[in-house]
Amino acid sequence: MNPQNEKDCLKIAFYGKGGIGKSTVSANVSAALASQGCKTLHIGCDPKADSARCLVGRKIPTVLQQLQIKPEGIDRNDIVFPGFGGVDCIEAGGPEAGIGCAGRGIITMMEGLKYLELWREGWDAVIYDVLGDVVCGGFSVPMRERYADTVYIVTSAEFMSLYAANNIMKAISRSQGARSVTLGGLIHNCRTGESKREAVEQFALLTGTQVVADVPFSREITLSELAGKTVLEKYPDSEAAGFFKELAGVIAKHQGQTHIKALNDDELEKFSHYMLDLELAKA
Repeated sequence: MNPQNEKDCLKIAFYGKGGIGKSTVSANVSAALASQGCKTLHIGCDPKADSARCLVGRKIPTVLQQLQIKPEGIDRNDIVFPGFGGVDCIEAGGPEAGIGCAGRGIITMMEGLKYLELWREGWDAVIYDVLGDVVCGGFSVPMRERYADTVYIVTSAEFMSLYAANNIMKAISRSQGARSVTLGGLIHNCRTGESKREAVEQFALLTGTQVVADVPFSREITLSELAGKTVLEKYPDSEAAGFFKELAGVIAKHQGQTHIKALNDDELEKFSHYMLDLELAKA
């Protein structure tokens, strides 16, 4: 890929409940895109600021931290760090627990990126990793302001993860308009060997979307995370690495959908009973 202007840039946001694996998915997709020749920028939009850890091998200083150190202004080298495969990485960061607004970190970061004119660097792909527990004004910036064109929701088969996915869909719906962002679909993270894909499929059916991929339950993925590496770096010949390369290829070609149908409260309640029946049938 070698786009000549911003319109050619692949701009993807991965949303999902905290701890659901979206950082693992987004970091490995960034690495996979870079391995395919894409000039890739990876942006962590989670207050934990650990999205780039598997790409850089350590936690990196955040935009908010650097602004505290240099209130007179920061430059590119203060916030952009090289990662595996040539992926450039940025972490927005957030306030200390109980102080300030976590979503404000994303807004401040976006203002900084504009000031430094990073969008003029000819990226082939920009990947956002965004917390989706509460899609407030700050966390919705990538979709609301159209920094991202397509949103993928990483979810497990657990009810609260799918509940968060439903809230993210509501946020996407509210961002629709002349600058509409699309929904690419669900990425099912099989966090155990017994993950109930049927629940994720049923949720996709009810909301009119699709399950794009199933992240395999893999020892290589777990070990790579603990080592602070992507699977593509630590186990380049593994099935898991092949999966992320394939997923990156699908994402690069997929356009997503503009019609979003989130469930209302009554529909969510019925869906919870469906999940209960699945659990009882397994017992």
